[in-house]
Amino acid sequence: FVLIFAFILLLVSFRSIVIAAKAVILNLLSVAAAYGVLVLVFQHGWGKGLLGFDYTGGITSFLPIFLFVILFGLSMDYHVFIISRIREARDRGLSTQEAVAHGIKTTAGVVTSAALVMVCVFAVFATGSIIVLQQLGIGLAAAVLIDATIIRAVLLPASMKLLGDRNWYLPRWLEWLPRLDHGETVERQKPPTAPPAFEPTA
Repeated sequence: FVLIFAFILLLVSFRSIVIAAKAVILNLLSVAAAYGVLVLVFQHGWGKGLLGFDYTGGITSFLPIFLFVILFGLSMDYHVFIISRIREARDRGLSTQEAVAHGIKTTAGVVTSAALVMVCVFAVFATGSIIVLQQLGIGLAAAVLIDATIIRAVLLPASMKLLGDRNWYLPRWLEWLPRLDHGETVERQKPPTAPPAFEPTA
């Protein structure tokens, strides 16, 4: 339900099947990376001495779906923020490659700062003594870190530059979708001209 609903929302917002499908795939990569880190740490015991916990042999049953919901929401937030800047630049007349470069450049600072704050906050849970909170903290911290660096800073712009104008592909039978503005184009207005000075006739 979450995947289908996210796909539909992105399809309506950006009028592109490629953008919507790629968002779902990249977000699933972030979640899968978090699951992989959890398996390595809490099933195979990597780093258990550093984190100070006994080998558990498994992951708490409710945690995978709980992490999926939170991580998918966070990843979608980053994705929409970056894609909106790229779409704004393209609507202003830039090519897809120029728009991608502009979008990544203008959002890199905000995304990196927000991700760093969340990684630090989530990592605090890993220092506790409750195994569920440790699993939650490590899973969230690893996913946000991977998502903000590898997924959004490397895979997203690389895939968009490779696909070029195909990023904005929309079948004809979906042309009825509404067009949503992703940025208001502000035209520079000319200053009003002063009225001609009154010249008295002789």
